Amino acid sequence: MIQNIFRGLQVYTGAYGLISKLKLWKYFVIPVIISVVVFAMIFVSAYGLSDNLGEWLAGIWIWETGKTTFTAISTFIGGIVIFAIGLILYKHIIMALSSPFMSPVSEKIEAYFTGKPAKNYVSTNFSKQLVRGIRIGLRNLSKELLYTLPILVLKLIPVVNIFSTVLLFLVQAYYAGFANMDYTLERHFKYKESVAFIRQHRGLAIGNGIGFLLLLLIPVVGVILVLPLSVTSASVIAVDLLFDDDEEIGFEPFDKIDLSK
Repeated sequence: MIQNIFRGLQVYTGAYGLISKLKLWKYFVIPVIISVVVFAMIFVSAYGLSDNLGEWLAGIWIWETGKTTFTAISTFIGGIVIFAIGLILYKHIIMALSSPFMSPVSEKIEAYFTGKPAKNYVSTNFSKQLVRGIRIGLRNLSKELLYTLPILVLKLIPVVNIFSTVLLFLVQAYYAGFANMDYTLERHFKYKESVAFIRQHRGLAIGNGIGFLLLLLIPVVGVILVLPLSVTSASVIAVDLLFDDDEEIGFEPFDKIDLSK
């Protein structure tokens, strides 16, 4: 598992070069616009609601002594809760709406690494891709919230909240990587088959998702590059798994791949 997480992250090292080599930037224009708009809306909402949630949580403290300190802590926790939920919504909204635009990217990457045109083993088109993207998004959103809400409650417990932060990060990473890999798998598997396939390779999905979340930590630039780099990396991972008999990551690190072929 841990080894696959690092492998999933490793693929990011050459994603930018591959996008440029295959001239894929044009496919990301609309998804990037969606990403920036949705992130801005969620950031503004989180900033505005954190104080309200903090004050509501502070109402639990009925004593005057320590009221100011508890309010400050509650506001901070409220901000984390709002932002965590906002980040969950951000991921699933942009990935669902971007689904039809990501298929050409995945197809070109598959064709590049396999040396033959990508095939649709499952009947698909723009509308079907959008519906599947929304279905995957809703499914993952409900699952992620189911795991995230109890983890957020654990953040109220001293010491334990340190481990809950890591766990929350990994849960968010898994579902981000899940959606990124499905852009390729949607041509090869039906909905339930894709879910089972990614669950089998969850370490790689987590690795890809960690890269996704780390990119979002980069101010401004991260929101712009997060989809191009994460989707390209996930497509390479999915293609390798699909076309490698022993289902191990068989490609060399990007810095050793001949991008001139």
